[in-house]
Amino acid sequence: MLENSIARVADLLRQSKEAVAFTGAGISTPSGIPDFRSPNSGLWDKVNPVVVASIYGFRLNPQAFYNWIHPLAELMMNAQPNAAHLALAHMEQAHSLKAIITQNIDMLHTRAGSKTVFELHGHLREATCVHCFKIFNAEPIIRQFLLDHQVPHCPECGGVIKPNVILYGEQLPIQQFLAAQNAARKADVMIVIGSSLEVAPAADLPMLTVRGGGKLIIINFEPTHLDSQADIVIHDDASQFLPKLLQRMEFTQ
Repeated sequence: MLENSIARVADLLRQSKEAVAFTGAGISTPSGIPDFRSPNSGLWDKVNPVVVASIYGFRLNPQAFYNWIHPLAELMMNAQPNAAHLALAHMEQAHSLKAIITQNIDMLHTRAGSKTVFELHGHLREATCVHCFKIFNAEPIIRQFLLDHQVPHCPECGGVIKPNVILYGEQLPIQQFLAAQNAARKADVMIVIGSSLEVAPAADLPMLTVRGGGKLIIINFEPTHLDSQADIVIHDDASQFLPKLLQRMEFTQ
């Protein structure tokens, strides 16, 4: 059954000229980064996300945000790309994949070597002072925070420094989102990997591909509301499936 699915996906990708991948938290769980929405992740168990992870909450109490993100930031800074990230990077290098659209902030796609990555919810690569808007390299700031647990402040104006991740109440980065929309509309195949497809507006992008006549492939442990629209649905671990898919494509080229 799985071999048949691998063969079908490989056939679609070989025929494709504008394939894109759309990834969510599930692609990074094998790298040790928990899924925000998993009941066992603990990320939302003891906090109200609107309080700790909204721009309004951040401005009122940045310490609460930093206290919450501390364990997650530590995991992300130390995480390594897994076999799924590496397979997608290899597919891009082989011209079987045009771009990756991701909801993740962990930067694992770029660390794996992918070049065209639209990070819809931001990233931990940079941070910005919320007062004077000076942009900083985030890594040394986050590394220091992981040591002292202190909210970072701008050395020039004293304002609070915020990682360039999108919090509740903030708009998505417009250039990234428009580029992702364009890629989704042009796509003749979209592979959704590890996303519950519950967070709008990012989760609306696969339907742009479907409406444009493209094929939709969903690889996710749990069912999604778009399974009925998909040409192929695979309930499997992406870090296991994608390397097998890559091997099949290389073997049959």
